[in-house]
Amino acid sequence: MKRSTGRVFLPGSVVGILGGGQLGRMVILEGRKMGYRFVTLDPAADCPAGQVADRHIAKGYDDPEGAEALAEAADVIAYEFENVSAEAVKRLERRAALPQGSRLLEVTQHRLREKESLAAGGLPVTPFRAVRNPEEAKRAAEELGLPCVMKTATGGYDGKGQRLIRSAEEAASSWTDLSAGGRELILEQFVPFQKELSVVVARGIRGETASFPVAENIHRDHILHRTIVPAPIDEGIARQAKKLARDAAEHLGVVGLIAVEMFLLEDGRLLINELAPRPHNSGHYTYDACATSQFEQFLRAICGLPLGSPRLLTPAVMVNVLGQHLPGLLEKLPYLPPEVKVHLYGKREARYGRKMGHVTVLADANEALEIIHQIGLWEK
Repeated sequence: MKRSTGRVFLPGSVVGILGGGQLGRMVILEGRKMGYRFVTLDPAADCPAGQVADRHIAKGYDDPEGAEALAEAADVIAYEFENVSAEAVKRLERRAALPQGSRLLEVTQHRLREKESLAAGGLPVTPFRAVRNPEEAKRAAEELGLPCVMKTATGGYDGKGQRLIRSAEEAASSWTDLSAGGRELILEQFVPFQKELSVVVARGIRGETASFPVAENIHRDHILHRTIVPAPIDEGIARQAKKLARDAAEHLGVVGLIAVEMFLLEDGRLLINELAPRPHNSGHYTYDACATSQFEQFLRAICGLPLGSPRLLTPAVMVNVLGQHLPGLLEKLPYLPPEVKVHLYGKREARYGRKMGHVTVLADANEALEIIHQIGLWEK
């Protein structure tokens, strides 16, 4: 048996969640079944996770009083998203048990550091260049080939903070636009991929790992639209994708979860695109379709419990519910077929493009896509 490198927190312990979004909410809902108690820190008084926590601290992530209150109330702390100051996490790390660690956050919240770290570990990534001025941007575009993609190194999600570059001149002008406020930028080669895949991997305090099934992700307007599980790929590719995700988790010393998004190329190669060091949108299907959900697994990992089985119990397709879809979904809710599981996040305002919930259809891809088509909410 491997020696534990962290503390074990048994049910009855208080788990602090840094962040109040839907990921924290689903972690808490799963954790309540396991006997844990929860305190959340988020500036929004009525955030999704705070609604279901035992206690909510409505203060900013960098607020000293809020951090002090969270550290005082919690036995163990986790972050549920990566757009929070690594410095704030470091301060909490000095006060309380924080198994994910600040170093993982520092790497994964900065696209350039993330790519450099993976490349240093011999893991395949999309070709990239750091660009520090318009001249470097122009030269990098010529070296990587056109089109290419310019992204802010920090912040941005669901397609925000990035731009498709079609000429060297456009690279120079886009650098000026996107670098406003001193933001660092990275230029990445545009990869003509066959499919976008992801694997969510759990790694415990003893270094043990468990990988969820490989999922295929389909985006619309840079926002994840649907996830298909199992991904319709060759079994050899699936094994390769799982190994790549495990290797990334091992290389980064993950404790908790890491979602590894990757491109499948026409020649069968896989390139890592992005990482997320917490539960991930593409793993929401696990709530209904796996022996252990990603949210329970996350708690098991950070609390030092044995990892659960990630076995897929039924094929499934998950579809995100955005603000524009919610009224129609509520109207059709009484008439949905039994294969459809609806999860709503408790957000008050249904804005266009805002993730309000998700629907998981428990059926193989063809049947599930037909049901989704019949529901009719997601037609262009």
